[in-house]
Amino acid sequence: MRRDRAASGALRLLAAGVICVCLPSTASALQSVRLQATFTPERLGHDTTVGFAFQIAASGNQVPSPLTGIEVSYPVDLGFALSELGLARCSAGALEAFGPQGCPANSLMGYGTALAEIAIGPSILRETVRVIVFRTTDHRGHLALLIYASGATPVSAEIVFPAVVFPAVAPFGGRLDMAIPLVPSLPEAPDVAVVQFTSTLGPQHLHYHERIHGRVVSFQPRGIPLPTSCPPGGFPFSAKFRFLDGSHAVAHTTVPCPHRMSRRRPAIGAA
Repeated sequence: MRRDRAASGALRLLAAGVICVCLPSTASALQSVRLQATFTPERLGHDTTVGFAFQIAASGNQVPSPLTGIEVSYPVDLGFALSELGLARCSAGALEAFGPQGCPANSLMGYGTALAEIAIGPSILRETVRVIVFRTTDHRGHLALLIYASGATPVSAEIVFPAVVFPAVAPFGGRLDMAIPLVPSLPEAPDVAVVQFTSTLGPQHLHYHERIHGRVVSFQPRGIPLPTSCPPGGFPFSAKFRFLDGSHAVAHTTVPCPHRMSRRRPAIGAA
């Protein structure tokens, strides 16, 4: 694991984008969570970028217990395996040694940010963290990702941790499972706590490269295919959170069914 400069520390997280309908759920008096999910664009039968986001709060305006794990379950028929995302693979060793520059461009799968908090006496220090998601070698036949997170101030550090996609029971088609490492912050201070996270998985802002007839051509990879029909009530998502203090929390959200696109022919002269 690569950790640079000053004190050892920083943050952890997992995989966004834009915001949707959210239903908060609390499984502990200590931590409450909210989950969000989005499709960009929202068009049935077309490729999309899937966005995930969550927020964590503690009672009494305190810093939450550090997050140690999260499982995000996504809807049936969301075709992660049918996209062009992750045409190349990045190894954990290369990412830890050289940062994002050590990974092939075609292994990029998404971007994001996180907000972390550190309690220093009565004060709370906050840090914004950059997040990049890469494809890595499959884990026992399951799609696997690497999450790269880097922060600069008040703690300068970089961390890498894996995420694996496993099957899930209906109404979900799969779950993204992450064990998030504990990372110390400043001397004598508690571990860093993630309080917000947002990330995308999809072609939005991605550019891949291929060599055609001796020339390197840039292209945008195909995104995650949406099914041609929407489940009753919309596309369900769920997330389970685990914390260092032993508590758990669960949150749910639903992406509403997209409006069907009109098939009317464009007027003459329309773009």
